Amino acid sequence: MDALRASDVQVSPAETLDAMQALDQIGYGDRVLLKTTLSLALAKTPEEKASFEEVFERFFSFETMENSTSFSDFDEANDNSDDQPDGDGTDDDSPEDQEATGSGAGGESDDGPPSAGGPPDGQPRNADGVEEDQEGTAALPPQSLMEILRTGDRTALAMAIAQAGERVGIRNIRFFTQRGLYGRRIMDAIGAQEITDQIIAAERAEGPGGPGVERLKGLREMVRQDVDDYVERNLQLHAQNEGRKLREEVLESIRLTNVEMRDFAMMRGLVQKMAKKLISLHSRRRKRARRGQLDVRRTIRHNVAFDGILFDTHWKRRKVDRPEVMAICDVSGSVSTVARFLLMFLYSLGEVMPKVRSFAFSGHLGEVTDLFEQHDIEQAIPLILKEYGNGSTDYGASLEDFSDLALNDINNKTTVILLGDGRSNFTDPRTDIMKLIYQRAKRVIILNPEAEGLWGTGDSEMLKLKPFSHRSQSCASLKDLERVVDDILRSAT
Repeated sequence: MDALRASDVQVSPAETLDAMQALDQIGYGDRVLLKTTLSLALAKTPEEKASFEEVFERFFSFETMENSTSFSDFDEANDNSDDQPDGDGTDDDSPEDQEATGSGAGGESDDGPPSAGGPPDGQPRNADGVEEDQEGTAALPPQSLMEILRTGDRTALAMAIAQAGERVGIRNIRFFTQRGLYGRRIMDAIGAQEITDQIIAAERAEGPGGPGVERLKGLREMVRQDVDDYVERNLQLHAQNEGRKLREEVLESIRLTNVEMRDFAMMRGLVQKMAKKLISLHSRRRKRARRGQLDVRRTIRHNVAFDGILFDTHWKRRKVDRPEVMAICDVSGSVSTVARFLLMFLYSLGEVMPKVRSFAFSGHLGEVTDLFEQHDIEQAIPLILKEYGNGSTDYGASLEDFSDLALNDINNKTTVILLGDGRSNFTDPRTDIMKLIYQRAKRVIILNPEAEGLWGTGDSEMLKLKPFSHRSQSCASLKDLERVVDDILRSAT
């Protein structure tokens, strides 16, 4: 499930339980049936189906490693005891070699990797002498690494690497910089030190360049390559989206005025995710509100015909209205970036916030609601910037235009959002119009991308506008926008 979630497949606890129950019924014998069953239980959208296919193949793939170095040279080395009686340290018939290179190599029989000569009933230990965990997932293979290399069983080697990976927590790998760390841990856990010990013994017997030494070094390199491949596959499986997620976390908190064009596509995706979360949250709130508390009087009155038996229940319900929103956005200069993402937010919430009217201004103001109804958001915004984003900012003239267009439409259900930096180029901000809006609207929210310490400096009129708002705050990132929109939805009662 971790691998699926890392690939943006949303798997709930209930779906996990469904998948486990399905596996109890079908087992693991039929790969196609297993894949189809898990897909039905866990993947819901076409995009998730495609991600599931990829993750399934990676998770259940077993490399045959046919193209890797063969064990044949090592087998020949074992058989050629006349040429190398004890130089390569792998002759089972040599007690001296067993003493030098077996489980007691280097005088560390208690802490070193287990070998075939170890006690069969002893507690399994990893390369650091640590006993297996209580769940049993860290159990060592029945053969030591050297025995696996002697038999030439690549499947056993792959299983030993996989078990070692579980012991060192390979599923926690998240970044490519951790490949070397997990590679070393797995090499230690499978007992690679045993090969190193035999190489040292062979060098003492043959010299540094002896044939047995080179064969052992080749086998150690082959094992290391298999471990590296295993780590790489797990990195792709468990961490393929970690870099993107890390970038998303940064973009959620970065000032919107500092967002680069190359990040706009990812920012649009973030807005959609946040909007989807808010839709899910506030849709549930409405469903709970429809239930309410039991209305005892109405329930008893409607059940008189049933001798008081409560067949027909009635509930006290608090009405939850979908908010009516008017968004007035300054689209001049750097403020236009913040306006872009606020409008994206509002129009992505059509399911829970369908009544949105949008206005854009710099030198003059106009309603742009129709543009969002006729075009996609990314097509509408450039048209808005072209039409309204080129003038010198004038809050007074823009509020006069808004008064003519929509002041009479504001009522006690309307939330008015004014987004801008409050800088009016030393013109009259027309706070009298703001006062009328404040008196008529349910809520007036002023969002300013500048830090609050800059309000009132230079040509900023924020300190004059702020008294005519129910809430004024600095809003510079997607996180800030999410909190504001969430608050609007929560207050829709």
